[in-house]
Amino acid sequence: MTATTETGPVSTRTYTSLRAAWIPLAALCLAFFVEMVDNTLLSIALPTIGRDLGSGTTALQWVTSAYSLTFGGLLLTAGSMADRLGRRRVLLVGLAVFGVLSLAVVAVDSTGQLIALRAGLGVAAAAMAPITNSLVFRLFDDQALRMRAMTLMIVVGMSGFILGPLLGGTALAHVSWQWLLLINAPIALIAAIGVRFGVAPDRREDLTDDRLDLPGAVLSVLTIGLACYALTSGVEHGWLSAATLGSVLGAAVAGLAFVGHERRSKAPMLDLKIFSNGTVRGAALAQIGTSVAMAGVMFGLILHFQYAYGWSPVRAGLANLPLILTMIAATPLSEWLAKRFGHRVACLVGAACLTVALAGLAWGVDHGYAVIAACMVVMTIGLRTVMTICAIALVEAMPENRTSIGTALNDTAQEVGTSVGTAVVGTLIAALVTTQLPAGVWSSDLVQSFFHGERITYAVLAVIVGLIAAGGALTLTNSHATEEPA
Repeated sequence: MTATTETGPVSTRTYTSLRAAWIPLAALCLAFFVEMVDNTLLSIALPTIGRDLGSGTTALQWVTSAYSLTFGGLLLTAGSMADRLGRRRVLLVGLAVFGVLSLAVVAVDSTGQLIALRAGLGVAAAAMAPITNSLVFRLFDDQALRMRAMTLMIVVGMSGFILGPLLGGTALAHVSWQWLLLINAPIALIAAIGVRFGVAPDRREDLTDDRLDLPGAVLSVLTIGLACYALTSGVEHGWLSAATLGSVLGAAVAGLAFVGHERRSKAPMLDLKIFSNGTVRGAALAQIGTSVAMAGVMFGLILHFQYAYGWSPVRAGLANLPLILTMIAATPLSEWLAKRFGHRVACLVGAACLTVALAGLAWGVDHGYAVIAACMVVMTIGLRTVMTICAIALVEAMPENRTSIGTALNDTAQEVGTSVGTAVVGTLIAALVTTQLPAGVWSSDLVQSFFHGERITYAVLAVIVGLIAAGGALTLTNSHATEEPA
């Protein structure tokens, strides 16, 4: 089936407005939404899962990190496969696998099985994320329409990431936590139908015959996985234990091997030469910083609201409303900053907001919800500004025929940041407070210990995120380009 424009059927698969492309655009947004919401949907249920399956802090950390790890580690591989096998075909396969695996949660009866299932869902999601974004570019020939559609996708994806706890908390008031994954199946089916009938098949001349870089994929996953495991192992086995030191050494060796392989390969998964471009390098770095902040804060506050405050999952989910509302309301401010001062200054302002918000949380975790909510607002302004501008800047800096790799790189940076942020917070809380979350109401001493652990954790995050996000922003250009959806 061919795509159509407002003037009738054509074979060029392009549309002349966002409204004319509403069916494929809605399907792609839905696919992107479900893969992003699944990043955080279970976060609100972590205490419930912990009690149900007898999980400790580090195990719960891996329920969240397993998805982000496989998702982030395989994004570039999925982008490479899509460029060779067909973008629409890979996306449809990813949606099918995502839906089927989501149904398998009914058979889960241990934390290990849930972690394995989450890792499998991350693999399927990796076949969806970069393709949904690159297919948006295929829907339009007009550059302004492409940028508007891209920004729409970014807003949808970020909203899904933040809405996860709210949707999950609301659902937990009525159903078991397993339903949080089961619901993925019908959503994936609807998205697949929209893609199948709204997006035209790939043309052979748009694909490449370069072979897949499977060694590069394996080495990238090993690097990220071993690095994240080293943090967990340090708490469980000691920082000088064989397991921890072996993980650190393994991550370093795998990382060096990845760099060496990519430089020698005739068809690398990631052409490292693109990082000679300051915009690409800086945008990817800044995206890592923002994702560290967002994932770390959301993981920490979920535990904070439900354990330290004793709130229900629904109330804890509603506590994230400042993030959601600010994500929408900050759009004009982010656009104005980029148009008025350019990408570099706008992202520096965003990085400053992230640092101030994290420092505010380090002080305010035991000063009540109002202070936490204010910090959430400031942090989200920073997130909205840096993430959107860096995504647009990164795609702008890529050659026209490499946009799928550009979007994959953008998503990979975000998922690496998500894995690191979750790992850092989970590790610090386990080291400073407790490795086993007790059931029932916490004692006042444990709550105070938790607040102390949070203060140190958010102070550490403020330094890490400030350096990474600001360092990335400094390499951006003074481009004022930003196209927001109508």
